[in-house]
Amino acid sequence: MELFARLRPSSPPDESVPLADLTENALAASPAASLAKVAKLVQPHLEEVETRIAQQAAAFDPAIEGYVVYAVGSRGKRLRPLLTLLAAGATGEINPGHIDLAVTVELIHIATFVHDDVMDEAERRRAQPTANARWGNSLSVLLGDCLFAHALTLSTNFENSKIGRAIARTAATVCSGEMIQTQRKFDLNLSVQDYLRIVQMKTGSLFAAAAELAAVISEANPDAIEQFKNFGFQIGTAYQIYDDCVDLAGNEGTTGKTLGTDLRKGKFTLPVLIFLRSASEFERERCCQLVLEERVEEMIELLKNGANNGALNESIAAGSNLIRQAQGGLDGIGSNPYGEALFFLGDVLCEMFDQLRV
Repeated sequence: MELFARLRPSSPPDESVPLADLTENALAASPAASLAKVAKLVQPHLEEVETRIAQQAAAFDPAIEGYVVYAVGSRGKRLRPLLTLLAAGATGEINPGHIDLAVTVELIHIATFVHDDVMDEAERRRAQPTANARWGNSLSVLLGDCLFAHALTLSTNFENSKIGRAIARTAATVCSGEMIQTQRKFDLNLSVQDYLRIVQMKTGSLFAAAAELAAVISEANPDAIEQFKNFGFQIGTAYQIYDDCVDLAGNEGTTGKTLGTDLRKGKFTLPVLIFLRSASEFERERCCQLVLEERVEEMIELLKNGANNGALNESIAAGSNLIRQAQGGLDGIGSNPYGEALFFLGDVLCEMFDQLRV
């Protein structure tokens, strides 16, 4: 409460979104509609972030500007900018530094998925052809490199040099996580703990930086900064678990991206690892055969109906539990519309998990 007695939001939340509507009624709608209601609290700032992201293409050589426009122009959920802005509002006034942070964090994310799509040979992302599907792997790898480099260049503009260094460390952690995951492809010795470490590095760390550094820019007290860092870390890790479950149980028409790529490329995600942990020798051999032969649909059926009443459902429960832990970590932050919206963001993510249950 002390933090919020000292700092107030720069402007009241949108009056068209009553807080009671967020906390009591919004989950009656679809998760996408609920997420839109959370985003409406900071909508003008999100639009500014979107404009700024689009403007970044002009910083590149005209010969490659078109590639950058294509990569940054397909809007996703923008969860990382949303988390940044909500954490900013929860710890003080949303200011230009928070906008800069949101843009930088999202550019790092865009760079990672450009590289991911090359690694996975994915053909669609955000309901359009991936960069590698349009221009091939070589150009796409270099495009991702350019986006990474540009994001790190932007990070040097913060007056507080600690912020730029933290962003650079986070980018290195994200890349390291991706490398370890690639190194452990088709590895039957990969444990659940190994998997969690990988997703914490490749996704949790970037969410953590978004929330933590937003609080740093607000000059929040050290305890609050640590709380927001932990919240982002847990929410980001849970979201990667969700994304991995979507890859197995989602619908390409709804998600707008190529699914089943993890199994085809030998990436053993949480549902697979939970299945293998308690499967019989026959089931393990069957699983390995299906993965090697890229019989994805049959493998998915095993995960839905196999050991432990379904490894997929157990993974969904694990992700939801992690979100509840993150929400519990917000206790003591204080009564603030932005802080409460962060809590509700967790509810929306749990609802997204629930839609995958079989």
